[in-house]
Amino acid sequence: MGKTFKIAVIPGDGTGPEVVAEGRKVLAAVAARYDCHFEFSPYDLGGARYLRTGELVPETVLRELEQVHAIYLGAIGHPEVKPGPLEVGILLKLRFHFDQYVNLRPVKLYPNVETPLKDKGPQDINFEIIRENCGGIYTGAGGTAHRGTPLEYATQVMTYSRAEVDRCLRYAYQRAARRPRRSLTLVHKMNVLTAVGELWYRAFQEMGEKEFPDVKRDYAHVDATTMWMIKNPEWFDTLVTANLFGDIITDLGAMIQGGMGIAAGGNINPAGVSMFEPIGGSAPKYTGQKKINPLAAICAAGMLLEHLGEAQAARAVEGAVVKALESGKIKSLAAGRMGLNTEEVGDLVAGLI
Repeated sequence: MGKTFKIAVIPGDGTGPEVVAEGRKVLAAVAARYDCHFEFSPYDLGGARYLRTGELVPETVLRELEQVHAIYLGAIGHPEVKPGPLEVGILLKLRFHFDQYVNLRPVKLYPNVETPLKDKGPQDINFEIIRENCGGIYTGAGGTAHRGTPLEYATQVMTYSRAEVDRCLRYAYQRAARRPRRSLTLVHKMNVLTAVGELWYRAFQEMGEKEFPDVKRDYAHVDATTMWMIKNPEWFDTLVTANLFGDIITDLGAMIQGGMGIAAGGNINPAGVSMFEPIGGSAPKYTGQKKINPLAAICAAGMLLEHLGEAQAARAVEGAVVKALESGKIKSLAAGRMGLNTEEVGDLVAGLI
């Protein structure tokens, strides 16, 4: 009898429930073929609940989520809620509460997927970005003074402890050590951010020398990295960076791998509850039309399987996505131009497990 995993499902807003449904369909196909089982518990969190009740993530829900093996998220974002409350009150609250200090973003170009990069193919775009996910400038350190007057000013402070840096670097080195090229690039801006940047760089070098001597080390300024990701993506294998810089370059990575419709990510606590999601937003204008691409959500389900230790099942999901794309039945990753509707794409992938 295989393992049974308790999975909290947060379908969220807009098209989130539609893509999560297809991810669950693929996980059901995995369960039927591989010796693992899933108990899904749905949670009504998102903009609609916030507008209805004023609640974001009740403490009772947090206590329940502490008991699951992983969280599967659709999308958070509602057109009637201004930017800020949902992102801080749901996404950041979950990341911080569960100490999901790693954001893992594979950047991989699959067959028959268009990239905006001229003359680049799947052999050129295959790397991972590890973004520190719980520290830095997003922790909210700072504030405003003299608000509404000519003397108003605001501060937002980037802070990192050595412990926060080390644990993220160690995860990145471990990922890099398992990849064929065994190469890790630290991305920062230490020529300007001399205090925090120097901390990251010094910790990066010390850990590499002492614990991972077989992993090739490199450093790149974040602005240069954005250029090289466009010009020479084949240079990169594994990248590690701070929270703010990671937020920027992971979106760039999504574009060069074909867009938000194929980009998946994980918010990971290696020893605790982690959360997996498609990178794209809630796309409210497509809600209920069955036009949205579910492949990113399906890839996120594959990442969830890998994190749970079901490596063979995770490979099966990625293999099914590749076969679906190679089949030519999916004409485009763009919403409304796929040639299949949302449910048909899910059916195709599930049938190839």
